[in-house]
Amino acid sequence: MKPLPLPKQKNLRADCAWVIYQILEQGKSSRECLERVQRRHNAKDNAWIQEMSLGVMRRLPLLQHWLRSLLDRPLKGNKKVIEHLILLGLYQLNFSRVSNHAAVGETVAAASYLNAAGLKGLVNAVLRNFQRENLADKPVDDAIINSGLPKWLFKAIENAYGDDAEQVRNETNAMAPIWLRVNKLQTSLAAFTQALDKAGVEYTLSANHADAVILTKRVDITALPGFEKGHFAVQDGAAQLAAHYLKPQANERILDCCAAPGGKTGHIVECAPDTQYVLALDADATRLKRVEENMTRLKHTVDIKQGDAANPDTWWDGKPFDRILLDAPCSATGVIRRHPDIRWLRKANDIDNLAQLQRRILDTLWGLLKPGGTLLYATCSILPKENMAQIQQFLSDTPDATLSPILKTETVDKPGRQITPGEQQMDGFYYARLVKSAD
Repeated sequence: MKPLPLPKQKNLRADCAWVIYQILEQGKSSRECLERVQRRHNAKDNAWIQEMSLGVMRRLPLLQHWLRSLLDRPLKGNKKVIEHLILLGLYQLNFSRVSNHAAVGETVAAASYLNAAGLKGLVNAVLRNFQRENLADKPVDDAIINSGLPKWLFKAIENAYGDDAEQVRNETNAMAPIWLRVNKLQTSLAAFTQALDKAGVEYTLSANHADAVILTKRVDITALPGFEKGHFAVQDGAAQLAAHYLKPQANERILDCCAAPGGKTGHIVECAPDTQYVLALDADATRLKRVEENMTRLKHTVDIKQGDAANPDTWWDGKPFDRILLDAPCSATGVIRRHPDIRWLRKANDIDNLAQLQRRILDTLWGLLKPGGTLLYATCSILPKENMAQIQQFLSDTPDATLSPILKTETVDKPGRQITPGEQQMDGFYYARLVKSAD
């Protein structure tokens, strides 16, 4: 599908349809598309665009099912974006607080901003027919369509989780809460929650995370008390486990590999402020800017380098590390509830390619670890091929690697901790801790 320019004039629904088109037809991430569009709108409209476009991602199979029954033939070429505008209209009618009148009228009007004024009648007819035929009230007897997931991922979850698959799918489609990690080098949990109370911000605490606060309502993060002073970082509860499982100590050399945007890097420093050296490495220069910004705001001092983890000759100083956190490139299937576009950006054959890349990086970094050192392998995936199966094979192939159990139930045949989406309100994550023989 050929590139589609951003509409010349801003319009809420036209811009939202453009975002949906970019994700589904151009394979762009929602973050990238939303950043471009949201420069044109105020904060309230930006929140609406994000809610609607990501909502379409969550309900896409059902929306497409309705669209296919309402549209005589698919639209092609420059007209294709109108299909995405109609998907937005269908979502508004059935899943949003937008009035039916506005959902139809404003969506029809948006076609003009997409250079398709001649298709306004088609948009109007499709949306009116949807209402007239009461399609929303007619059950769809297809588990995959109802799951909101692509077929390959539906089956992968089914194969991995068996009787628990439905719960995993349901949690994958749920809305994720916002977790904050209190920067204990700058404030305390008590002082921070007191400031939240004073500001009228609603939150709960976690029984399993000593430095965590979970917001119960969506808020402007930058407006929270202590943001500019670096009193907290936004970090999901599952990601907050990384530093604790790594167990950094004083006077150690530590590598955080694939570190952007730096949440785990900052937590490592907060857990061991007197450690000797922390290196935050990432291959993406743009994302490393986020690491720099976050470290500056949190008032942490670390070394930040751009480099390919599988090619250390370009960035490594030759001194082995005491501990390595490998937050490996992965399918991100554990954070789909937070980034629903991921389900449509990932393909089935990506998993084998990612598993090969993970193993290549794991083998490489193992050579950079001191004898007796610890490597923590982490992904935000829920698929065994990237997680348990990966570590099983590595342990089998690597004589000087030993499993250091995180859970008492771990064995070499079932290594690591797999967290599923929604478990203790956390994202889906996997951790396995490995120790290198001292001999």
